[in-house]
Amino acid sequence: MLDKTGTLTEGKPAVSAITSLGHEELEILQIAAAVEKTTSHPIAHAIIRKAESLILSIPVTHGQLAEPGSGTMAEVNGLLVAIGKLKWVQERFQQKTDLSDLMALEQSVMHKSLQDSQSSNHSTTVVYVGREGEGVIGAIAISDKLREDAESTISRLQHKGIETVLLSGDREEAVATVAKTVGIKDKFVNASLTPQQKSAAISDLQASGHRVAMVSDGINDAPSLALADLGIALQVEGQETTASNAASIILLGNKLSQVLEALDLAQATMAKVHQNLSWAVAYNVVAIPIAAGVLLPNFDFAMTPSISGGLMAMSSIFVVSNSLLLQFHGSQKKRKENLTYKHAQKEQ
Repeated sequence: MLDKTGTLTEGKPAVSAITSLGHEELEILQIAAAVEKTTSHPIAHAIIRKAESLILSIPVTHGQLAEPGSGTMAEVNGLLVAIGKLKWVQERFQQKTDLSDLMALEQSVMHKSLQDSQSSNHSTTVVYVGREGEGVIGAIAISDKLREDAESTISRLQHKGIETVLLSGDREEAVATVAKTVGIKDKFVNASLTPQQKSAAISDLQASGHRVAMVSDGINDAPSLALADLGIALQVEGQETTASNAASIILLGNKLSQVLEALDLAQATMAKVHQNLSWAVAYNVVAIPIAAGVLLPNFDFAMTPSISGGLMAMSSIFVVSNSLLLQFHGSQKKRKENLTYKHAQKEQ
Protein backbone atom coordinates (compact mmCIF):
# COMPACT_ATOMS: atom_id res chain seq x y z
CA MET A 1 0.00 0.00 0.00
CA LEU A 2 1.30 3.41 -0.95
CA ASP A 3 0.32 6.93 -0.01
CA LYS A 4 0.25 9.45 -2.87
CA THR A 5 1.46 12.84 -1.69
CA GLY A 6 5.13 12.74 -0.78
CA THR A 7 5.40 9.05 -1.63
CA LEU A 8 4.58 8.71 -5.32
CA THR A 9 5.17 12.45 -5.64
CA GLU A 10 8.36 14.29 -4.64
CA GLY A 11 6.80 15.90 -1.58
CA LYS A 12 7.74 19.39 -2.79
CA PRO A 13 4.33 20.92 -3.54
CA ALA A 14 3.90 24.45 -4.87
CA VAL A 15 0.91 26.69 -5.45
CA SER A 16 0.04 26.48 -9.13
CA ALA A 17 -3.25 28.43 -9.21
CA ILE A 18 -5.66 30.49 -7.11
CA THR A 19 -9.28 31.34 -7.93
CA SER A 20 -12.00 33.05 -5.91
CA LEU A 21 -15.69 33.91 -5.78
CA GLY A 22 -15.94 37.68 -5.63
CA HIS A 23 -12.64 38.30 -3.84
CA GLU A 24 -9.09 39.23 -4.75
CA GLU A 25 -6.88 36.17 -5.24
CA LEU A 26 -4.21 37.69 -3.00
CA GLU A 27 -6.78 37.98 -0.20
CA ILE A 28 -7.58 34.27 -0.52
CA LEU A 29 -3.88 33.43 -0.34
CA GLN A 30 -3.34 35.82 2.57
CA ILE A 31 -6.01 34.36 4.88
CA ALA A 32 -5.12 30.80 3.83
CA ALA A 33 -1.48 31.39 4.78
CA ALA A 34 -2.58 32.82 8.12
CA VAL A 35 -4.56 29.68 8.98
CA GLU A 36 -1.84 27.31 7.75
CA LYS A 37 1.07 29.10 9.41
CA THR A 38 1.13 26.87 12.51
CA THR A 39 0.66 23.54 10.70
CA SER A 40 3.40 21.26 9.39
CA HIS A 41 1.75 19.69 6.34
CA PRO A 42 3.63 20.13 3.02
CA ILE A 43 0.54 21.75 1.47
CA ALA A 44 0.56 24.35 4.25
CA HIS A 45 4.25 25.04 3.61
CA ALA A 46 3.52 25.53 -0.11
CA ILE A 47 0.81 28.11 0.64
CA ILE A 48 3.02 29.96 3.12
CA ARG A 49 5.99 30.00 0.71
CA LYS A 50 3.76 31.48 -2.00
CA ALA A 51 2.47 34.20 0.32
CA GLU A 52 5.99 35.05 1.48
CA SER A 53 7.29 35.18 -2.10
CA LEU A 54 4.65 37.83 -2.84
CA ILE A 55 5.62 39.69 0.36
CA LEU A 56 2.08 39.48 1.74
CA SER A 57 1.35 40.53 5.29
CA ILE A 58 0.07 37.43 7.10
CA PRO A 59 -2.56 38.24 9.76
CA VAL A 60 -2.41 36.90 13.30
CA THR A 61 -4.80 34.02 14.04
CA HIS A 62 -6.61 32.81 17.16
CA GLY A 63 -8.13 29.49 18.17
CA GLN A 64 -6.22 27.22 15.79
CA LEU A 65 -7.86 23.82 15.20
CA ALA A 66 -6.63 21.09 12.81
CA GLU A 67 -8.35 17.87 11.81
CA PRO A 68 -5.76 15.51 10.24
CA GLY A 69 -6.67 14.50 6.71
CA SER A 70 -9.46 17.09 6.44
CA GLY A 71 -8.35 20.66 7.07
CA THR A 72 -7.46 23.50 9.41
CA MET A 73 -9.45 26.39 10.81
CA ALA A 74 -8.76 29.51 12.86
CA GLU A 75 -10.07 32.99 13.55
CA VAL A 76 -8.64 35.61 11.19
CA ASN A 77 -9.53 39.29 11.62
CA GLY A 78 -12.46 38.33 13.84
CA LEU A 79 -13.97 35.80 11.41
CA LEU A 80 -13.63 32.03 11.34
CA VAL A 81 -11.67 30.78 8.31
CA ALA A 82 -11.35 27.15 7.24
CA ILE A 83 -9.10 25.60 4.60
CA GLY A 84 -9.09 21.99 3.45
CA LYS A 85 -11.28 19.48 1.65
CA LEU A 86 -14.44 20.86 0.06
CA LYS A 87 -16.94 18.80 2.08
CA TRP A 88 -15.15 19.54 5.35
CA VAL A 89 -14.97 23.29 4.66
CA GLN A 90 -18.64 23.42 3.64
CA GLU A 91 -19.66 21.74 6.89
CA ARG A 92 -17.87 24.34 9.00
CA PHE A 93 -20.32 27.12 8.10
CA GLN A 94 -24.08 27.60 8.05
CA GLN A 95 -23.80 29.64 4.87
CA LYS A 96 -23.44 27.19 1.95
CA THR A 97 -21.99 28.03 -1.44
CA ASP A 98 -24.09 27.05 -4.48
CA LEU A 99 -23.06 23.81 -6.18
CA SER A 100 -22.82 25.54 -9.56
CA ASP A 101 -20.41 28.11 -8.12
CA LEU A 102 -18.30 25.34 -6.57
CA MET A 103 -18.11 23.47 -9.88
CA ALA A 104 -17.10 26.65 -11.72
CA LEU A 105 -14.51 27.36 -9.01
CA GLU A 106 -12.95 23.90 -9.35
CA GLN A 107 -12.92 23.99 -13.15
CA SER A 108 -11.29 27.40 -13.12
CA VAL A 109 -8.54 26.52 -10.64
CA MET A 110 -7.76 23.23 -12.40
CA HIS A 111 -7.58 24.96 -15.80
CA LYS A 112 -5.18 27.56 -14.43
CA SER A 113 -3.11 24.87 -12.74
CA LEU A 114 -2.72 22.84 -15.93
CA GLN A 115 -1.56 25.93 -17.79
CA ASP A 116 0.97 26.66 -15.05
CA SER A 117 2.49 23.17 -14.71
CA GLN A 118 2.39 22.42 -18.47
CA SER A 119 3.04 18.77 -17.70
CA SER A 120 1.03 15.61 -17.17
CA ASN A 121 3.74 14.43 -14.79
CA HIS A 122 2.24 16.43 -11.94
CA SER A 123 -0.31 15.59 -9.27
CA THR A 124 -2.64 18.46 -8.40
CA THR A 125 -4.49 18.82 -5.11
CA VAL A 126 -7.19 21.44 -4.65
CA VAL A 127 -7.87 22.91 -1.22
CA TYR A 128 -10.82 25.19 -0.55
CA VAL A 129 -11.02 28.32 1.57
CA GLY A 130 -14.18 29.23 3.46
CA ARG A 131 -15.05 32.15 5.70
CA GLU A 132 -17.71 32.72 8.31
CA GLY A 133 -20.85 34.30 6.84
CA GLU A 134 -19.84 33.55 3.25
CA GLY A 135 -19.11 29.83 2.91
CA VAL A 136 -16.52 28.76 0.34
CA ILE A 137 -14.89 31.82 -1.18
CA GLY A 138 -11.87 30.45 -3.01
CA ALA A 139 -9.75 27.51 -4.10
CA ILE A 140 -5.99 26.93 -4.24
CA ALA A 141 -4.37 24.33 -6.51
CA ILE A 142 -1.19 22.71 -5.21
CA SER A 143 0.92 20.79 -7.73
CA ASP A 144 3.59 18.24 -6.93
CA LYS A 145 5.78 16.44 -9.45
CA LEU A 146 5.72 12.65 -9.60
CA ARG A 147 8.94 10.94 -8.54
CA GLU A 148 11.09 9.88 -11.48
CA ASP A 149 11.35 6.35 -10.10
CA ALA A 150 7.65 5.96 -9.24
CA GLU A 151 6.55 4.17 -12.41
CA SER A 152 9.57 1.83 -12.56
CA THR A 153 9.28 0.97 -8.85
CA ILE A 154 5.58 0.09 -9.15
CA SER A 155 6.29 -1.99 -12.25
CA ARG A 156 9.09 -3.91 -10.53
CA LEU A 157 7.00 -4.56 -7.43
CA GLN A 158 4.25 -5.99 -9.62
CA HIS A 159 6.83 -8.02 -11.56
CA LYS A 160 7.85 -9.60 -8.23
CA GLY A 161 4.21 -10.61 -7.65
CA ILE A 162 3.47 -7.86 -5.12
CA GLU A 163 0.11 -6.14 -5.59
CA THR A 164 0.27 -2.36 -5.28
CA VAL A 165 -2.61 -0.43 -3.70
CA LEU A 166 -2.88 3.35 -3.70
CA LEU A 167 -4.40 5.06 -0.64
CA SER A 168 -4.93 8.82 -0.66
CA GLY A 169 -6.97 11.49 1.00
CA ASP A 170 -7.05 13.48 -2.24
CA ARG A 171 -10.01 13.70 -4.61
CA GLU A 172 -10.76 10.78 -6.90
CA GLU A 173 -9.82 12.50 -10.19
CA ALA A 174 -6.33 13.44 -9.01
CA VAL A 175 -5.67 10.02 -7.49
CA ALA A 176 -6.94 8.18 -10.59
CA THR A 177 -4.63 10.22 -12.83
CA VAL A 178 -1.58 9.39 -10.71
CA ALA A 179 -2.55 5.71 -10.53
CA LYS A 180 -2.88 5.51 -14.31
CA THR A 181 0.49 7.21 -14.82
CA VAL A 182 2.42 4.88 -12.51
CA GLY A 183 0.53 1.72 -13.52
CA ILE A 184 -1.70 0.89 -10.54
CA LYS A 185 -4.93 -0.91 -11.47
CA ASP A 186 -8.23 0.92 -10.97
CA LYS A 187 -9.53 -1.70 -8.54
CA PHE A 188 -6.60 -0.98 -6.23
CA VAL A 189 -7.15 2.79 -6.11
CA ASN A 190 -8.73 4.33 -3.00
CA ALA A 191 -9.33 8.09 -2.82
CA SER A 192 -10.82 10.66 -0.43
CA LEU A 193 -9.76 8.62 2.61
CA THR A 194 -9.26 9.91 6.13
CA PRO A 195 -6.31 8.55 8.16
CA GLN A 196 -8.80 6.33 10.00
CA GLN A 197 -10.14 4.93 6.72
CA LYS A 198 -6.61 4.13 5.56
CA SER A 199 -6.06 2.12 8.73
CA ALA A 200 -9.40 0.36 8.17
CA ALA A 201 -8.36 -0.60 4.63
CA ILE A 202 -5.18 -2.18 5.99
CA SER A 203 -7.14 -4.06 8.66
CA ASP A 204 -9.55 -5.41 6.03
CA LEU A 205 -6.71 -6.81 3.93
CA GLN A 206 -5.04 -8.35 6.96
CA ALA A 207 -8.35 -9.94 7.98
CA SER A 208 -8.48 -11.48 4.49
CA GLY A 209 -5.15 -13.19 5.10
CA HIS A 210 -2.88 -10.74 3.27
CA ARG A 211 0.48 -9.49 4.54
CA VAL A 212 0.52 -5.72 4.17
CA ALA A 213 3.41 -3.28 3.80
CA MET A 214 2.56 0.43 4.01
CA VAL A 215 4.82 2.98 2.30
CA SER A 216 4.41 6.65 3.17
CA ASP A 217 6.28 9.90 3.71
CA GLY A 218 4.62 9.87 7.11
CA ILE A 219 2.27 12.85 7.02
CA ASN A 220 -0.92 11.78 8.86
CA ASP A 221 -0.03 8.11 8.30
CA ALA A 222 1.57 7.09 11.60
CA PRO A 223 -1.42 4.87 12.58
CA SER A 224 -1.32 3.06 9.21
CA LEU A 225 2.45 2.55 9.36
CA ALA A 226 2.15 1.11 12.86
CA LEU A 227 -0.80 -1.14 11.96
CA ALA A 228 0.72 -2.64 8.79
CA ASP A 229 2.79 -5.82 9.00
CA LEU A 230 5.65 -3.71 7.64
CA GLY A 231 5.74 0.07 7.85
CA ILE A 232 8.14 1.82 5.46
CA ALA A 233 8.66 5.58 5.82
CA LEU A 234 10.55 7.86 3.46
CA GLN A 235 12.58 10.31 5.50
CA VAL A 236 12.00 13.70 3.90
CA GLU A 237 14.86 16.20 4.23
CA GLY A 238 16.35 14.30 7.17
CA GLN A 239 13.38 15.11 9.41
CA GLU A 240 12.26 12.71 12.12
CA THR A 241 8.49 12.49 12.55
CA THR A 242 6.01 10.46 14.59
CA ALA A 243 5.45 8.41 11.45
CA SER A 244 9.13 7.57 11.04
CA ASN A 245 9.13 6.46 14.67
CA ALA A 246 6.12 4.22 13.99
CA ALA A 247 7.64 2.65 10.87
CA SER A 248 9.68 -0.55 10.84
CA ILE A 249 11.98 0.71 8.06
CA ILE A 250 13.10 4.27 7.32
CA LEU A 251 14.45 4.98 3.83
CA LEU A 252 17.14 7.57 4.53
CA GLY A 253 17.80 8.27 0.85
CA ASN A 254 14.19 9.40 0.31
CA LYS A 255 13.95 7.33 -2.89
CA LEU A 256 10.92 5.19 -3.67
CA SER A 257 13.12 2.62 -5.42
CA GLN A 258 14.71 1.90 -2.04
CA VAL A 259 11.51 0.02 -1.14
CA LEU A 260 12.69 -2.72 -3.51
CA GLU A 261 16.18 -2.65 -2.06
CA ALA A 262 14.82 -2.91 1.49
CA LEU A 263 12.60 -5.88 0.63
CA ASP A 264 15.43 -7.65 -1.22
CA LEU A 265 17.85 -7.05 1.65
CA ALA A 266 15.31 -8.35 4.16
CA GLN A 267 14.79 -11.53 2.11
CA ALA A 268 18.53 -12.02 1.72
CA THR A 269 19.08 -11.48 5.46
CA MET A 270 16.46 -14.09 6.37
CA ALA A 271 18.06 -16.51 3.88
CA LYS A 272 21.40 -16.05 5.68
CA VAL A 273 19.71 -16.60 9.05
CA HIS A 274 18.24 -19.88 7.80
CA GLN A 275 21.57 -20.96 6.29
CA ASN A 276 23.46 -20.21 9.50
CA LEU A 277 20.85 -21.99 11.63
CA SER A 278 20.98 -25.03 9.35
CA TRP A 279 24.77 -25.10 9.63
CA ALA A 280 24.62 -24.75 13.42
CA VAL A 281 22.12 -27.59 13.76
CA ALA A 282 24.09 -29.87 11.43
CA TYR A 283 27.38 -29.02 13.18
CA ASN A 284 25.98 -29.74 16.63
CA VAL A 285 24.26 -32.97 15.52
CA VAL A 286 27.67 -34.27 14.43
CA ALA A 287 30.04 -32.59 16.91
CA ILE A 288 28.21 -33.07 20.20
CA PRO A 289 28.11 -36.89 20.04
CA ILE A 290 31.79 -36.95 19.03
CA ALA A 291 32.65 -34.64 21.93
CA ALA A 292 30.70 -36.97 24.22
CA GLY A 293 32.95 -39.87 23.16
CA VAL A 294 30.74 -41.84 20.77
CA LEU A 295 33.82 -42.70 18.64
CA LEU A 296 36.04 -43.67 21.56
CA PRO A 297 35.04 -47.39 21.94
CA ASN A 298 35.34 -48.36 18.28
CA PHE A 299 37.86 -45.89 16.90
CA ASP A 300 39.81 -44.86 19.99
CA PHE A 301 39.19 -41.22 19.14
CA ALA A 302 38.22 -38.47 21.54
CA MET A 303 38.26 -34.73 21.11
CA THR A 304 40.99 -32.82 22.90
CA PRO A 305 40.42 -29.23 24.03
CA SER A 306 42.57 -27.97 21.15
CA ILE A 307 40.57 -29.90 18.53
CA SER A 308 37.27 -28.76 20.08
CA GLY A 309 38.44 -25.14 20.12
CA GLY A 310 39.59 -25.36 16.51
CA LEU A 311 36.25 -26.78 15.33
CA MET A 312 34.33 -24.09 17.23
CA ALA A 313 36.52 -21.43 15.61
CA MET A 314 35.88 -22.91 12.14
CA SER A 315 32.13 -22.90 12.81
CA SER A 316 32.22 -19.25 13.86
CA ILE A 317 34.33 -18.30 10.84
CA PHE A 318 31.84 -20.00 8.53
CA VAL A 319 28.84 -18.18 10.08
CA VAL A 320 30.55 -14.77 10.04
CA SER A 321 31.88 -15.21 6.47
CA ASN A 322 28.48 -16.33 5.22
CA SER A 323 26.87 -13.27 6.82
CA LEU A 324 29.49 -10.93 5.35
CA LEU A 325 28.50 -12.07 1.87
CA LEU A 326 25.40 -9.87 2.30
CA GLN A 327 27.50 -6.84 1.37
CA PHE A 328 27.74 -8.18 -2.19
CA HIS A 329 24.01 -8.95 -2.43
CA GLY A 330 22.86 -5.47 -3.45
CA SER A 331 25.02 -5.02 -6.53
CA GLN A 332 24.54 -8.58 -7.81
CA LYS A 333 20.79 -8.49 -7.19
CA LYS A 334 20.41 -5.13 -8.88
CA ARG A 335 22.27 -6.21 -12.01
CA LYS A 336 20.25 -9.40 -12.24
CA GLU A 337 16.95 -7.58 -11.68
CA ASN A 338 17.76 -4.91 -14.28
CA LEU A 339 18.46 -7.61 -16.87
CA THR A 340 15.26 -9.49 -15.99
CA TYR A 341 13.18 -6.30 -16.03
CA LYS A 342 14.56 -5.17 -19.40
CA HIS A 343 13.94 -8.64 -20.85
CA ALA A 344 10.33 -8.56 -19.61
CA GLN A 345 9.82 -5.11 -21.15
CA LYS A 346 11.08 -6.33 -24.54
CA GLU A 347 8.68 -9.30 -24.43
CA GLN A 348 5.77 -6.95 -23.73
